[in-house]
Amino acid sequence: MIKAGIIGATGYAGLELTRLLLGHPKAEITAVSSVSFTGKELQEVYPSMRGIFEMKLQDDKAVIEKSDVVFASLPHGLSQDIAAACCDNNKLFIDLGADFRLKNEADYKQWYDGAYQSKKLHEEAVYGLPELFREKIAGAKIIANPGCYPTSVALGLAPLLKPNTIDLENIIIDSKSGVTGAGRAMTQNTHFPDCNEAFAPYKIAQHRHTPEIEQTLSDISGKKAMITFVPHLLPINRGILSTIYAIPREKLSAEELHETFSIFYNQDKFIRILPLGETADLKNVRHSNYCDISLHLDERCGRVIIVSVIDNMVKGAAGQAVQNMNIACGLEEDSGLNLIPPAF
Repeated sequence: MIKAGIIGATGYAGLELTRLLLGHPKAEITAVSSVSFTGKELQEVYPSMRGIFEMKLQDDKAVIEKSDVVFASLPHGLSQDIAAACCDNNKLFIDLGADFRLKNEADYKQWYDGAYQSKKLHEEAVYGLPELFREKIAGAKIIANPGCYPTSVALGLAPLLKPNTIDLENIIIDSKSGVTGAGRAMTQNTHFPDCNEAFAPYKIAQHRHTPEIEQTLSDISGKKAMITFVPHLLPINRGILSTIYAIPREKLSAEELHETFSIFYNQDKFIRILPLGETADLKNVRHSNYCDISLHLDERCGRVIIVSVIDNMVKGAAGQAVQNMNIACGLEEDSGLNLIPPAF
């Protein structure tokens, strides 16, 4: 059994990691930590864990000592020291935060107002989007778990990038996320009276996931990609829906578009390409590691429209982290992730 530890276990993604790892056939949770609730049991923070998980929350050092794999579910700026400690102790480190996602330190400074503490560690880090970078993830020691928005977008566009089927400088992304994507800490726009029965964009063309999305699309295509990215806050608990607009370089039929995606993801269990005429819906991926993609063609304007949906807490965070662990540790990729989305 793989010994797994979770740093930041009382955040939403940390709790989701706990839920998934408790059902994993090849892993066991050996330690969990929380700065805010050290000494308490997780069930005291989340009563849903009562009688299921009674382990006390410890400090970060204990998690590293007791684990083969360390997951960190922390705000940006807090993972670099932990990554260094894991590497010094030959532990696999999977970061659900943003500290290792960006290759360019200047981008990290611009968008996160931070600096790299060890350039060597950042050079060793692998961007952990399994369906696109599986070979690099296998055997990696530091894995940067992608952001939730970037996951939905990259999976929605990847089949059109390698053959340069679309104009890489004219991509528009309209995304919506449930409130859990903002994390457990209270902010004004996630306060119930402000969020309930409301729907609005935020951080228009200024969201921190913009450079990560552009970096990933550029890495896949081999050419510089530029996007317009507008996220919105949905008054729901979980889920991300990204509607992506792109212009093909040559005329493309809906059938050709569908065939391209079907072939590209033929071996990927968690990517479901919907039949033409159907539309991806958040309710069909909730509580699962699936990404559903529907394909549409505006023949009048000559524009491709892609709808990509994921559960931001699973495929957009904890589920993808477990998927990365499985690959890095040589396990079956879907171990612990055979979650069936509820129909209602």
